[in-house]
Amino acid sequence: MAYIGKSLSTGAGGYIGTGLDRAIRARPNFVINGDMQCWQRATAATAANNSYATVDRWAFGESTDGAYTSEQSTDTPTGTGFSVKAQVTTADTSIAAAQFAYIYQEIEAQNLQPLQYGTSSAKTLTLSFWVKSNKTGTYTIVIVKRDSTAYFIPVEYTISSANTWENKTITITPTAGSTSLITASAGAIANDNGHGIQLGFGLAWGSNYHGTSNTWSASTHYGTSNQVNWMDSTSNNFYLSQVQLEIGDLATAFEHEDFATTLAKCQRYFKKSSGLADDDAWTNIINVIELGYMRTTPTITTTVSTGANAVFTAFTGLGGAPVHGVYQSTANNALAQAYIDAAAEL
Repeated sequence: MAYIGKSLSTGAGGYIGTGLDRAIRARPNFVINGDMQCWQRATAATAANNSYATVDRWAFGESTDGAYTSEQSTDTPTGTGFSVKAQVTTADTSIAAAQFAYIYQEIEAQNLQPLQYGTSSAKTLTLSFWVKSNKTGTYTIVIVKRDSTAYFIPVEYTISSANTWENKTITITPTAGSTSLITASAGAIANDNGHGIQLGFGLAWGSNYHGTSNTWSASTHYGTSNQVNWMDSTSNNFYLSQVQLEIGDLATAFEHEDFATTLAKCQRYFKKSSGLADDDAWTNIINVIELGYMRTTPTITTTVSTGANAVFTAFTGLGGAPVHGVYQSTANNALAQAYIDAAAEL
């Protein structure tokens, strides 16, 4: 759920704010994998499960009487690369008060320190993205300042033309709605590896989550009463790509990173390893699999392909540094191989 603010326009955007704001971050996009390059978990249609299912760093919230999937698509605004496609598979024509469906990304707190939230110098943000759907009408984005005291800001935008890529730009001020929540001390975001803000794209919001567009609130306002019910037909799809969240009051052109850089950022939160050979108890050999600087000690899920009794355990502090890894923690009397998923998501 989210926070947002000021003006809304449709178009390519322009130059970002001041030169000083631009200089704050050599890489201005707070969103990781905004152009949907990395898909470690799956690329085929996978049911939304209120967690991470397909594209890296993006989660799919769903609590309705219907269902939808996410998948990789080559339908993009530029004709190259990928977008994420959401598709309704079971319709819900009447969203109950506590029900919702949305796509979101959690952004790590320490990456957001340039925002200076919790001070009178709090920065304005600009969100830009490309979106496409067969269902036109009013949608909402939301930013939730999750750290310590939670604050929410939904902002409306319109999909005007069916089945057409549209570029949207939304500017978010720290005092949107004539509020002082973000500039007061409770608006601060801790300089740590916990939750900072959540950026969400609403698909359907029940009345429990309705608030005023472009206004910060301490209530759980993730959307507005004008949000379409995208879940109302199995014909409905929703495509998203080139999501950028940056400091300043204007949008810059989308920041395209090389694949290796984006993948390395994604692997701080989730890393998939395969074909690993570990402990052979016959020769008392233990091979440590280093996972690198993940956000926190990961949760390890293994699919053992050789050595059915093998158990793999996560650890931290490799070589005295906060490097994470896995090792085979039980003897197997044979070479063990496994496919390992290491998750350290927010």
